[in-house]
Parts: sequence; C-alpha cells; structure tokens
Amino acid sequence: MFKKIVIILIPIIILTGVAAYFKFYWKPYEILEKTRPQQTIGLYYYNQESDQDESGNVMCSKQGLVRVERKILVTQTPIQDTIRLLLKGKLTEEEMVQGISTEYPLTGLSLAGASLKDGVLTLQFEDPNNKTGGGSCRVGILWFQIEATAKQFAGVQQVRFLPEELFQP
Repeated sequence: MFKKIVIILIPIIILTGVAAYFKFYWKPYEILEKTRPQQTIGLYYYNQESDQDESGNVMCSKQGLVRVERKILVTQTPIQDTIRLLLKGKLTEEEMVQGISTEYPLTGLSLAGASLKDGVLTLQFEDPNNKTGGGSCRVGILWFQIEATAKQFAGVQQVRFLPEELFQP
C-alpha cells in the first residue's frame, strides 16, 4: 500500500514542480530579447534648467534638449522604432530627478509611417485628439525632441512632419 502511494505521489510532486517553474520562472520572451542583437540609440527629452538665459527666463530652445540612451532591438526600421519609443515618454526615476521631462506620451498620437529620401525624413503621424497643438514654447519643444531624435540616424538631414498642421501654435 505504501509503495502505491509513493508511486502516485512522486509523479504528482514532479508535475507540480514543473508547472510551478513554467508559471513563475520560465520567460521565453526575456530569453529571446537578451539573445537578439541590440543597438544603442538616443532619445532627446527636455531639461528646463538647461534652457534658461542669464536672467533665468526659459528660452524654449534646442539648448534644453538632453540625450538619454536606450537599447532597442536591431530591426529594418530603427528610425520608426526609436521615434515610437520617444513618443512613449518613459523616463527613468534617475532622469526625472535630474530635471529631465517630457510631455510625451500624448493621448492618441502615433507614428503612422516614415520615409527617407534625399536626406529628408518624412514622418507621418496620427493625432486624432489634436494633442500636438498649443503654445509656441510647448510645440517647439515637442518638435525639437522628435527632430533631434531622428537626426541621429545616418542620412537624415532634415525632418518633415505630416500632416503639416501638427506641432503648430
């Protein structure tokens, strides 16, 4: 009788252990991401403290842009992947403590496509909630962040946004 109980319990214990492992520890997507080639890119966010004149007035200029580095998977669309990551607006706690900020993400704003021809990168956005408008300081900084992030890529000399009504005061 004891042998029968042991014979039945051992497989149950083993199966329970295997099931617990798969439920709590096995993460194939993490393994896949760690083994796929990655590249380091820069996202340009804003630091108001770096963008002041001698009197302490905010200038709303490119001078306030700060590069933060991230790693992305190597793909056929690194510019689009990078811009989409910028639009998520995810800053680390350390970056926020340093005074780096962003208004991204903007509700509904998404990158619909990108094309590069003769040094001009055209970025097509969808903004169904009209979140890219506002004051000239705000829209300028939003524009500068995307432009600087895009210009880090070889061949990008100029950035154009479509529709052209986006990022207007």
